[in-house]
Amino acid sequence: MQPLPTEIVMLGIGVVLLIVQLFLQSVSSAFEVGGEYKAGSRDDARVVRGKFAGRADRAFRNLLETFPAFAALALALTVTGRNGGYGALGAQVWIVARILYVPLYLFHIPFARSAAWFISMFALVAMLVRLFE
Repeated sequence: MQPLPTEIVMLGIGVVLLIVQLFLQSVSSAFEVGGEYKAGSRDDARVVRGKFAGRADRAFRNLLETFPAFAALALALTVTGRNGGYGALGAQVWIVARILYVPLYLFHIPFARSAAWFISMFALVAMLVRLFE
């Protein structure tokens, strides 16, 4: 059995990150708005006002903005046989930056959080360049 390409391993880790962030967002908002509301139909919209729940929600939504591009690039690099090199490095850097982004956002470390976001964007660019070289 051949080892999985780095990009696919990072995609799997990315899905784990997505699940963890979804859990953080869901649980923190449930503590704020109540379990009964979360289990119900949510016909009357409630906005979370707590800092932690709000940050968890915004961090999760931020991940959702770039995860589709990351997944598409990881898959495209693998199926075209262009995996490896700085495309794989870009996938690894994207994962590390996105993992670091979460606590940096949750604990309000603004400039470091922005740096993590920019690094993750450059990592996507590296993957894109590798795809088209």
